[in-house]
Amino acid sequence: MNDNWTSLKGQCLVATPGMDDSRFNRSVVYLFSHTQTEGAMGLVINQPAEKLLLGDVLNQLNLPQTESPLPLLLGGPDKVTNGFILHSEDYQTLSTRLVADDIYLTATQDILRDITLNKGPKEFLIALGCASWQRGQLEDELSGNIWLTAPASHQILFHTPFDDRWNLALKNIGIDSYRLSAVSGKA
Repeated sequence: MNDNWTSLKGQCLVATPGMDDSRFNRSVVYLFSHTQTEGAMGLVINQPAEKLLLGDVLNQLNLPQTESPLPLLLGGPDKVTNGFILHSEDYQTLSTRLVADDIYLTATQDILRDITLNKGPKEFLIALGCASWQRGQLEDELSGNIWLTAPASHQILFHTPFDDRWNLALKNIGIDSYRLSAVSGKA
């Protein structure tokens, strides 16, 4: 085990222009799990589902419909039949996990039902699927300059339009996205 290893749980990964996997082009991924022994898991927070609506998912689960349309995100290419809800601290059940400071994750149908009945968290995002990395894989990708790390915030998770999240995440670490190059090196 690496003594200098640091968990990135609760942080965002920001895809660089050098990303060669089209599924993650200009992606921002919120890491809800990262351990040295098990790897990492997170949710892509800026790719809305275009062909699948939340109402379709609610119908399949026999849950009530919402009065207003709620966005559904493509959380990543893994566990695509699983739903994940990142949310504020004002909603918790026995299956809710604290991710970082005041960000929680719940992955049960109860939260969907409560959201449709206006009994859920005030701030949330709903994603189908997740992104995952095996032990050491994310660290290799970070050292290969495929991802940058950026702080997460309620602003970027819950209040920034999806199309603006990549630029804002970069701006939060002092990078102008227009100056990024697809070619990188190591000093």
